[in-house]
Amino acid sequence: MTHRTGFVFFFSPRLAIPQSCGRLLSLNTKFPRRTKMGTEWIDRCHRYTFIDGESGFQINFAGMNFADKDIDALNEKFVGVNLEMQKIEQGEIKNPDENRKVTHFTDRSIYTGSPIYNEVEDFVEKIRTGAIKGSTGKQFDAAIINGIGGSALGPQLLQMAINGPYWNELSAEKRNHYLRIYFLDNTDTAGLYDALQVCDLETTLVVNVSKSGGTQETKNNMIVCMEQYEARKIDFRKHACAITMRGSELDSLARDNNWLKVFEMAESIGGRTSETSIVGHLPAALAGIDFKSLLCGACHMDKLTRNPQLSHNPAYMLSAMWYLAGEGKGNRNMVIVPYSDRLILLSRYLQQLVMESLGKEKDLDGNTVHQGLNVFGNKGGTDAHAFIQQLNDGRDDFFVTFIEVLEDKMPAPISGSIAMGDYLHGFMVGLSNALRNKKRQVIEMRINKVDTFNVGMLIALYERAVAAYAELIHINAFHQPGVQAYKLASKGVIKLLTDVESGLASIVPFTGTAAELAAKLGLSDSEYELEGIMAKLSGNNDKRTLAVNVRREWNKDKGWEYTVAAR
Repeated sequence: MTHRTGFVFFFSPRLAIPQSCGRLLSLNTKFPRRTKMGTEWIDRCHRYTFIDGESGFQINFAGMNFADKDIDALNEKFVGVNLEMQKIEQGEIKNPDENRKVTHFTDRSIYTGSPIYNEVEDFVEKIRTGAIKGSTGKQFDAAIINGIGGSALGPQLLQMAINGPYWNELSAEKRNHYLRIYFLDNTDTAGLYDALQVCDLETTLVVNVSKSGGTQETKNNMIVCMEQYEARKIDFRKHACAITMRGSELDSLARDNNWLKVFEMAESIGGRTSETSIVGHLPAALAGIDFKSLLCGACHMDKLTRNPQLSHNPAYMLSAMWYLAGEGKGNRNMVIVPYSDRLILLSRYLQQLVMESLGKEKDLDGNTVHQGLNVFGNKGGTDAHAFIQQLNDGRDDFFVTFIEVLEDKMPAPISGSIAMGDYLHGFMVGLSNALRNKKRQVIEMRINKVDTFNVGMLIALYERAVAAYAELIHINAFHQPGVQAYKLASKGVIKLLTDVESGLASIVPFTGTAAELAAKLGLSDSEYELEGIMAKLSGNNDKRTLAVNVRREWNKDKGWEYTVAAR
C-alpha cells in the first residue's frame, strides 16, 4: 500500500478510497503466483497495514488473532471512544477522581509558541555559552536530573534514543558545550553516590522535577544534594533549578531561596504524559536535543490519530488489538521489542504509561474490575538469547510488538552487499514468522530512523492508544490511587522507624530476637516491620546518627539476634 504526503488511510477492501488520496495498492494488483496460505497472508497484510507516506511510519496488525467481524463489532464502541477523546481535547474534566482536565495532547500543539518554551531555550543557551555560571565562576558541564516516574523515564528514553549511552564520555567540544546528563530516579543511595563520584559540583546543575513538589524520593535526593554542596562550601542556590506546579512545596522553597531558575508545570499534565512538556524540554535542551522536532513528531501523530474511523486510526487500532487479544481484561502480556539499541528504554517507559494508566481496581462507575495490562520487553536481537525462547515455545499468554528501524546508524558491511543491519532485519522477520507459525500474536511497526521526530510519534501513538483503551474498558486512565496507597503505607513504616529509634535508647543494653525486642518495646503487633527496620539499622550502623549501636548476629537456634548498646 502506498500513498502520497498529506493523505493517510488504513487499507481495507470494504472501505471506499477517495480519489484524492494518491496511489493505493489495489486488490487487482498483479502478484507473483503464491500458495493459497501465502496469498491469504499477503492479502491480510494489505488489509491491515497502516502506512503514513509523509513520515514513513507503518504498523501491521495482520499477525494478530482477529477477524473482520471483530473489527466490525468494535466500530460502534469506537464511536463512543472517539467522543470521549474529543472531550479530552475540548477541555472537559477527564480525570474525575482528581477533578482535573487532561491537556497533554492540546498543550504540545501550542508549546513552541509559549513564553516558557522561549524561556527554556534562552536559559539553556546561556548555560551552554557560559553566560550563566555556577557560584564559583566556573562554566556548567553537567546536569543532574532529579525526578521519578514520568519525570525521569521520558527524559531518559529521549536521551538514550538521541544521544546514546556514551554521550557523557564525549568532550565538551564534541558536545558543543551542552551538558553531560545524569539521572537520580530513586531513593537508593547507590544512584546518588554514583552520580556524585563523576560530577564536579562546582560545574554541575541540579534540576529538581516534582509536580506536587513533595515527592519523597525526589525530595530525599534534593536534601542530600543540598548537604553535599554545603559541605563543599558551594552555594546550592546558584546551581539549582525546579520544575513544579505554582504554589507547591518545591516552588516555595526554590523561590524563597532565589534558586537559579523555576519553571512552572501545568496541573493538567500527569507525570507519565509529561515528556512533551517542560518536563521533557529542559533535560533535552540541556543535552542539545532538538525538542521542537520531538513536538513536531508528536503533533504529526496526533493528527493521524484524531481520525474518528477505527480502521483509519493507528492508535485506535492498536487499542483494539489490546482489547481483543486480552478479551477486554488484560489477559495477555504486552511484549515490546524494538530492534534498536537506542530504544532499549522504550519498554520501561511504556511500562509506566500503560500499567499506571490502566491498572485500576475500580471503573468509572465505582465497580470493582481489577483492570490492567502487563508490559515487558528489552531490545531485538539481544532478546533472541533471552525471553524469546519462552515466547516461541512456552506459554501462549502474550502478544508482541516488534519495532523496526530502517536506517542504519553507520555503514557496516559484512559480506559483499550484506551489512550488519541486514542481519538485524533478518532476525526480526525470521522471529516474527516463527512466532506466527506457532499461532503467536504479532504486531509489526516500522519507522525510518531513530530521531526526535520519530520518538515523538511513538510517544504520541501510545499515549492516545492508552487513553482510547481506557475508554473502551470504562476506567480513569489519568489518576493513580494505587501509587498513593503505597505512599501512605510507607509513611506508616517511617513513623514506626522514628518510634523505634527513640525507644532503643531506653532498653540499652539489649540482646534478643526481633520478637523479644518487639515485646520489650510494646510493638508485638509490628514484629514483622520491626525486624525489617532492625536489619536495615544493623547494616548501616556506621552510616546513621543513632544514639545507640545496633548489630545483629546469626544464632543457629534462635535465628537473628539483635544487640543494642550505647555508642
